[in-house]
Amino acid sequence: MQDIDLRQLRCLVAIVDEGTFTDAAIALGVSQAAVSRAVASLERALGVRLLRRTSREVTPTATGVRVVAQARRVLADVSDLVREATSGHTRLRVGYAWSALGRHTVAFQRRWSAAHRDTDLHLVRVNSPSAGLAEGACDLAVVRRPLDDRRFGTALVGLERRLCALAADDPLARRRSVRLADLADRLLLVDRRTGTATPGLWPPECRPATEETRDVDDWLTVIAAGRGIGVTAESTAHQYPRPGIVYRPVRDAEPVAVRLAWWRDDPHPARQAVLELLTDLYRAG
Repeated sequence: MQDIDLRQLRCLVAIVDEGTFTDAAIALGVSQAAVSRAVASLERALGVRLLRRTSREVTPTATGVRVVAQARRVLADVSDLVREATSGHTRLRVGYAWSALGRHTVAFQRRWSAAHRDTDLHLVRVNSPSAGLAEGACDLAVVRRPLDDRRFGTALVGLERRLCALAADDPLARRRSVRLADLADRLLLVDRRTGTATPGLWPPECRPATEETRDVDDWLTVIAAGRGIGVTAESTAHQYPRPGIVYRPVRDAEPVAVRLAWWRDDPHPARQAVLELLTDLYRAG
């Protein structure tokens, strides 16, 4: 693998796209001999023929077709890498696990676009403890559980009420609100990776039985069927209204803290602007 480089891949793709070694050399701005040497060295490194040469044309072999397709992906990935590193952070990816920013989601996107036209905002759902931050899927993350990882810095942006998600025909659905004690004998659906509800919300002597779920759609499906209940942040109700499910406030449960998270050693330049905007949105209610 150490004998394969991007120059070889570019030459191979150019030959296939342009049709001849001569035209490929012109497109790349190098000599025809350099193109020939690059492809020959690539074929030696791989131990296979990639191109079929005749006096009239150059076409890829069956193996060459597959290698060219992969080479295009590699070159595209490298191009994205360079663009990401040199773009001056013109793209901002904000990760979240379940429910983005709830009722503030649309306002956040619109206000950001109006005030920061030079930085494209993308919301990314990643159901991991860091909402995609540790995985490299985002630049900043909205989290609703403490991040016990010293690599990340966090700041509180707001609080959300805890709600109980119930089947619409559940007897508790007729109430305007519920208490934790009302739920103690129910099956509580929990996401141990990213969920905000744990049996620890209840006193030790009256904790509900739990069943693990790993995705918000599965969570909603089980609740709608009346097989369990969920306790979640208020944002979930705004993000996932669903026929057959009602959300009721849990009036004796502490609110959920919403935090913005970032890499301590490499915070995105937009961090402070995002922090201020989210704080303003939550403060406005």
